[in-house]
Amino acid sequence: MKESNRIELKRKLNDSLEKEVVAFLNYREGGYIYIGVDDATGKVVGVSNPDAVQLKIKDRIKNNIMPSALGIFDVIAEQHDAKTVIKITVASGSEKPYYLRKEGMSERGCFIRVGSASEPMPLRMIEDLFFRRIRNSIGTIKSRKKDLTFEQLKIYYSETPFKLNDKFAHNLELLTEDGELNYAAYLLSDSNGLSIKVAKYSSLDRVDLIENEEYGYCSLIKATKQVLAKLEIENKTFAKITPKKRQERKLIDPVALREAVINAMIHNNYANEIPPKFELFPDRLEITSAGGLVPEFDENEFFMGYSVPRNKELMRIFKDLEMVEYLGSGVPRILQKYPRSIFTFTPNFLRITFPFENGQTGGQTGGQTGGQTGGQTGGQTGGQTGGQTGGQTLLTEAQLAVYNILKKDNTASRQSIADNLGINPSAVQKHIDLLKKSGYIQRVGTFKGHWEILK
Repeated sequence: MKESNRIELKRKLNDSLEKEVVAFLNYREGGYIYIGVDDATGKVVGVSNPDAVQLKIKDRIKNNIMPSALGIFDVIAEQHDAKTVIKITVASGSEKPYYLRKEGMSERGCFIRVGSASEPMPLRMIEDLFFRRIRNSIGTIKSRKKDLTFEQLKIYYSETPFKLNDKFAHNLELLTEDGELNYAAYLLSDSNGLSIKVAKYSSLDRVDLIENEEYGYCSLIKATKQVLAKLEIENKTFAKITPKKRQERKLIDPVALREAVINAMIHNNYANEIPPKFELFPDRLEITSAGGLVPEFDENEFFMGYSVPRNKELMRIFKDLEMVEYLGSGVPRILQKYPRSIFTFTPNFLRITFPFENGQTGGQTGGQTGGQTGGQTGGQTGGQTGGQTGGQTLLTEAQLAVYNILKKDNTASRQSIADNLGINPSAVQKHIDLLKKSGYIQRVGTFKGHWEILK
């Protein structure tokens, strides 16, 4: 191991820690500090009493650096050559310039990473960064409501080693500089106006909405857990028979899905009052968050896992509740299973599109016109259900919607289907007649009977 523009080595904890942290906070890529590694030789020497060292590091960064770095640094113990080393991960901060509290926003207090050294920041750069500082953040915006309660947040914290006391709003940075509850507090309160929905469509576009579940208006932590639970249910397991064995897989890789949901919740630009949205289609899941990339941050840095938390207050709390493992881990975890092409960037939004693993169940060219073998729900042409062998009738999107409802509830009435799809019962009957004629369903019994699914 050797020092570089993103790596600083220290044989032991010394007085320059804060200086190195400030330099990485002001550096666009952030960096790592290793305590217990000789900076001259790169040899691991280890740290004695690592728990105490970690606590001291956290306390010094918390109290000696301004603006607050809470939520954008991480301190963990790692094993190298059978010895314990302390690794400090420092993200690039969004409130530059960061500085030593005792020196103020001056050339003696502000540092920037230059090569493998931490150099004083020129006055001109300090002034430029200060005037470009992101002030319209959820930490500085006042809450729209005064009488906020936090019972849900307290319950979640009661399950961790961190207990909330009477000063929790101050400790969790839920107050503005003048002591008012901020927008982060509003998002984490028991009742707010944030609407978070999981929508489901029977078509490949946003035309035929069949389900619209609401998980907002509560603590963002609770809403996140509810969205995760809903998508876990939707992330069905399917089996693939191979010559050797039967393989079971999910529509979407569970680890990548969880990381994408939490990233959307944490890094969404709530200052614009636009919540993240989650949309299920027959062949994919789309997760869209507002805000695009953080300013001065490009796509390559995003994919390399450099972390610039847009909402450090949320990041800190999600990490306290162990919903985030460590800084910058989300995107690399997703890229272990999916290509970069699932990400779409625009100036104002970021979208992740997860294609369903069995989006072409039963054939290589599902849903193609002409009735080829296989090709069921999720085909690429027109959102129709792929034809069976012999060129049988292809289902329209509306017929597919009726078919899917009957698959879930084979006793569903015409009226309930009509109410679900927002169409007339007479139209439902026409779709049912075609499904019967095409051999997709068959009626068993009369008034108290049910539909048997044939395909």
